[in-house]
Amino acid sequence: MARAYDDTASFPAGDSLHEECGVTGIYAPEQDVARLAYFGLYALQHRGQESAGIAVGDGSSLVCYRQMGLISQIFDEERLAQLQGSVAVGHTRYSTSGSSLVLNAQPLVQRASFGEFALAHNGNLTNTEELRARLLPDTAFTADSDSEVLVQLLAQLSGPTLLERIRELLTLAKGAYSIAIATPSELYAFRDPWGVRPLCLGTYGDGWMIASESCALATVGATYVRELAPGEIVQINAAGVTSIESEQHEPAALCMFEYIYFARPDSVLSGKSIYMARHEMGRQLAREHPVDADVVMAIPDSAVPGGIGYATQSGLPYVEGLIKNRYIGRTFISPNQQMRSQGVQLKFNPVIENMRGKRVVVVDDSIVRGTTTPRIVALIREAGATEVHVRITSPPIVHPCYLGVDMATYDELIAANLTIEQIRVKIHADSLGYLSKEGLVAATGRGRENFCLGCLTGEYPNKPVATPDIIEACRE
Repeated sequence: MARAYDDTASFPAGDSLHEECGVTGIYAPEQDVARLAYFGLYALQHRGQESAGIAVGDGSSLVCYRQMGLISQIFDEERLAQLQGSVAVGHTRYSTSGSSLVLNAQPLVQRASFGEFALAHNGNLTNTEELRARLLPDTAFTADSDSEVLVQLLAQLSGPTLLERIRELLTLAKGAYSIAIATPSELYAFRDPWGVRPLCLGTYGDGWMIASESCALATVGATYVRELAPGEIVQINAAGVTSIESEQHEPAALCMFEYIYFARPDSVLSGKSIYMARHEMGRQLAREHPVDADVVMAIPDSAVPGGIGYATQSGLPYVEGLIKNRYIGRTFISPNQQMRSQGVQLKFNPVIENMRGKRVVVVDDSIVRGTTTPRIVALIREAGATEVHVRITSPPIVHPCYLGVDMATYDELIAANLTIEQIRVKIHADSLGYLSKEGLVAATGRGRENFCLGCLTGEYPNKPVATPDIIEACRE
């Protein structure tokens, strides 16, 4: 029987792009799998900072511990010592579906006719209510996330084994999901048939590890092997790794914002370095939107490779213009009103000597609501910049995301309501340039057919094109 330990805490959310979460899984008998999961999650902390948890199987039962907060605040040596076994799954969460409560923290543990299992889910479903309607009327829910709908569905499907139920689930669940499941003695992992969310496989000694990003493998010394294919299921146990092809075959649609923003720059996706892709985005941006200036800087951290790329292509020197206060958004102590009024100065401190008297190119990865960029431009001007030219390594975000990214509504998205020139005026920049969709795709080294560009084009996998009537409905 699984034992769950839950505590509560509060965590502040920021006004920016947020991905749903990160997952990891380890099958490694004779290894400290909980510790491996812990450090794997540590490497994935950028994907979610609201809650986290680890579940471990010892061959006969599962033990799970989950809590609100950061990995380092949740687990210590004493807690990890309680999680002993040969298989583990871990999860770190940013909530888009389900409220920010410990009841929605993962992994979620459930008992079924085939035994108990612990599930960790990254993504968002588009047919949650349809799946909920398939469940027994007396189904007892302890959380309010779509992840629990998946757990309950797996528990109630008729297949005699977990593997058969996973195969059926892939035909029923629509949307974005990468999932790791531990039983007391096995590890399973699978991606949705479109492959919207990433998931990779690696080796660790004689064992195996899966993770949302390859940086988690590298952190613990595991060796990256490959990405799971869209719709692929892997089963890992004492016999090794078995790959099961899904009956669902859909066009590949990896979220493009993995390349732009979400993934760590030291990760690899489909054989492509995230750092080098972002560097090329910056180079292409300089080709598309050159400007007479003195220096180039970037908004830390995800825009730094693009900023360096812009500087490389333009021949302008790259400087550090803003130093990030990295832990200001990761504290349980809220600033008072006077401090909140200081805005971005809580998050960034300017390096005045690098900007005073200079025409500055500022590279960022995106503008979502347009609430932070004017403050950054103002901060740079206050530091003495004579001109501020904003360059964005993604095209304008003009549609919401329905597949697990907190991308705001039509009314909140600045590019859905203003022209580029109007945005330039609103953010008080001397000029503004966005990377083209063609330049963005080219920078990844992959074809456009491999990606979901829904927030940029309005065309989504398993979702109607964002026609005017749909857009208007989404405003209401």
